[in-house]
Amino acid sequence: MNFDKIANLIKKLCARLSFFLVILLSSDVLLRYIFNFSTASLYELEWHVFAIIFLLGSVYTLHADEHVRVDVFYSKFSKKNKRLVNLIGNSFFLIPFGLVISYTSIPFVADSYNILESSPDPGGLPFRFLIKSMITISFFLLSVIGFMRIINSIKSTG
Repeated sequence: MNFDKIANLIKKLCARLSFFLVILLSSDVLLRYIFNFSTASLYELEWHVFAIIFLLGSVYTLHADEHVRVDVFYSKFSKKNKRLVNLIGNSFFLIPFGLVISYTSIPFVADSYNILESSPDPGGLPFRFLIKSMITISFFLLSVIGFMRIINSIKSTG
């Protein structure tokens, strides 16, 4: 499976999760303000879903080259200079940052798995280690995209 297919799956997952989050938030508001009912698990589910959308969405957004840039100078650069900026940015910022976050999050996630961490709140969600795993996975995938972008920059200049 190539990375384009993975990115497309991530895109579809984030789209579905975004719709689910809208339904979830609407339900929470309805339950809270009309029926005066709320639970910790519902609130936690909202931020779990949002975290997945944010973390995996950043992977797709970078892959699709739709991420936010400071375009004051970049938009005026030639294609060659844009490739150079992307090469430097990916080599010295994206990949090292992604690998450091991914690597340093492993003990954090492993500890959570080892104790089968769940919410400390009464009525909260179990399996908190699953959401923490998304940190390691998403930053690793960001690093992979950085490597792919470097290879593509070198191919297009050579």
